Amino acid sequence: MAKLIIPLSDMKIEKTKPTEKETKLFDGGGLFLLISQQKYSSDGKPLPASKLWRFKYHFNGKEKKLSFGTYPAITLADARQRREDAKKLLANGVDPGEMKKAQKAAQGEQDLNTFEVIAREWHSKFSHTWVASHAQHKLERLEKNVFPWIGKRPIKEITSPDVLAVLRRLESRGILDTAHRVRFECSSIFRYAVATGRADRDPVADLKGALPPVKNGHHAAPTDPKAVTPLLRAIDDFTGSFVVKCALQLAPLLFVRPGELRAAEWLEFDFDSAEWNIPAEKMKMKVAHLVPLSKQALQVLYELKPLTGHSKYVFPCHRSPLRCMSENAVNAGLRRMGFEKSEITGHGFRAMARTILDEVLQIRPDFIEHQLAHAVKDPNGRAYNRTAHLVERKKMMQLWADYLDSLKAGKPFTLPGNGHSDE
Repeated sequence: MAKLIIPLSDMKIEKTKPTEKETKLFDGGGLFLLISQQKYSSDGKPLPASKLWRFKYHFNGKEKKLSFGTYPAITLADARQRREDAKKLLANGVDPGEMKKAQKAAQGEQDLNTFEVIAREWHSKFSHTWVASHAQHKLERLEKNVFPWIGKRPIKEITSPDVLAVLRRLESRGILDTAHRVRFECSSIFRYAVATGRADRDPVADLKGALPPVKNGHHAAPTDPKAVTPLLRAIDDFTGSFVVKCALQLAPLLFVRPGELRAAEWLEFDFDSAEWNIPAEKMKMKVAHLVPLSKQALQVLYELKPLTGHSKYVFPCHRSPLRCMSENAVNAGLRRMGFEKSEITGHGFRAMARTILDEVLQIRPDFIEHQLAHAVKDPNGRAYNRTAHLVERKKMMQLWADYLDSLKAGKPFTLPGNGHSDE
């Protein structure tokens, strides 16, 4: 005769105290509560006993047990519901124990492939290629602006609208420049995930043009050709120091970072190849950079060489040739010409070139990004070397110089094989 099992109650569970042996309280249908044996601390005081839900069942003729968690975190009602769910699986020929293992494994894989986990892996892998402060800023931007929203989600499940929502939050706070930086970094992370087999595509690629361009921001710059013309003419008419004037003339032609320009050394220039080779230690990303020199840029350098060619620096400090030009010299020259900080800064020539090369001269964005010495990588996460797309970049730099000349002269400019430029 089968033993009659009286269903459990919370009162019975609470009243049952641990003994020197494990205690089983049966609820029926294979469900029971396992109360651990009583244990004591070193001073003889009784320690709390664990109360674990267990479900005993048979599958393919073998007795098995399944854990449902601990009481009271898992209530009596919760445990009974889990028992019924397990019985439904058994009725359909599914082992609930194996099902639980599969779900746990799938969850573990998802946890390893969340956006935040992959983003931190990406950052760790490439941070040595960036200046330490720059690497820290990248991680802090992600921690503050991205991880709280999509960091815990499996990267495969994140869509373009999900990323756009993150960017819109930044835009609404008035930090559009940060939004653009976050967009670029998220794209790099997705492309890394694709290369390592954990994502199918980069959804950020669909967001090109979703954010308005940065205007009059920290690195203000004119991006309308009509506003560029008076600036270029004013530079050619500059009456201050000739060394500063040459730096002002080269700034729009070369659009390197201001620190890279003022620290230029004559030994870095190869006039025969018309190239400026900037060593890695001077670059923000700590990667050597090559700047093709247009005919116009060479002309400026030829005019300056008799004056400063005896110095180490192309733009030496006026107080001592042993130091390069002050970091404020170019900006001070712009102010002297009457241009406010909200109109143009030394760094702003980069934004000016990037925008007009893309929107007016229709240059491929990756050529522009390489010339800007940005951290552009291929789908496998490899950084391109300094000579990447060199032939195309040389053509681009000459086209850019010719275009600036046409603006100063007030003449229409014709794109090679593509009609007139959109001025």
